[in-house]
Amino acid sequence: MKKAFTMAEILLSLTIIGVVAAITLPSLTGNINERTWNTQRKALYARMSQAISLMPALNGYGTLTEDASGSVTEDTAAETFLTAGLSKVLKINNICDNEHLSDCGVVSSFTNLQATSTNMPSTLYELSSWFENVTYSGCSYSTVDTKAAAFETQNGESIVAFYNQSCQTVYLNQESQTLFGNTFGFPESTMCVNFIYDLNGSKGPNTVGKDIGFMTVFNATDSIVAAPVAANNDISSSMLDHTTGISSCKNQDIDSRMPNIDELNSMLINNLLLGEMQQENYWSSSTLNADYGWGASFKYGIQATGHKKITLDT
Repeated sequence: MKKAFTMAEILLSLTIIGVVAAITLPSLTGNINERTWNTQRKALYARMSQAISLMPALNGYGTLTEDASGSVTEDTAAETFLTAGLSKVLKINNICDNEHLSDCGVVSSFTNLQATSTNMPSTLYELSSWFENVTYSGCSYSTVDTKAAAFETQNGESIVAFYNQSCQTVYLNQESQTLFGNTFGFPESTMCVNFIYDLNGSKGPNTVGKDIGFMTVFNATDSIVAAPVAANNDISSSMLDHTTGISSCKNQDIDSRMPNIDELNSMLINNLLLGEMQQENYWSSSTLNADYGWGASFKYGIQATGHKKITLDT
């Protein structure tokens, strides 16, 4: 007699294999996508950092013309920054003006870090209202609203650029920063350009922390590129001192860390992409001295120092 599997046994085996595959394949595919995005994100950051370091002063590009009422009647700032500035030091396939952002693969909406659908901003004020007006302790900062422009890289990324033509290397009202023993400043005044990137263009999932992220360039000269990846807004809150905040972030999981002050300022400016933050104030890992740590107020739109508890091991 010849022994063999029956048809029922074969069908049962195939069914089990199919069920196991249906359970495991999405997870495997997701892990592969995460690794691909992480690799592409790091490569993009390296290219952008190198390109920005090759540029002269980042402010003053383009034309902004206002009428008597203060309304802008001509705005070529962001587009000129890309055509006359960034494209000289970075290989760019295509540049799109504000009216044709979709021609560069820019999506009309995305999912922010809190899983909420969000419209893609198209102007500096839409990116963050802090550029329109931010006031703290008698000091204030505002700048002219500018239209965003976009470009595509040779690697297939779609990137929207938000430009502050009057950015500086030192904070506005620096001589008035120190109040009540603390130091504060307006990170908006040193932000020259903010990039929202989509690693795979109009393809999905169009979600912050996956294929969509942001980079912020601070300082008109000796510029710094900050590129935070994700955020957990339960940690680093105003209820914790500086040292406890750092320890809490470390204890969350092995890959978590506190953002430095430039990364935190980038998160402040890109709060639209993060979603509703639970706390008013957040710490960074940066310190002013042994007694004070740097944080940012998501309520007032400023960078400020606060008391650093130094009795705990950081």
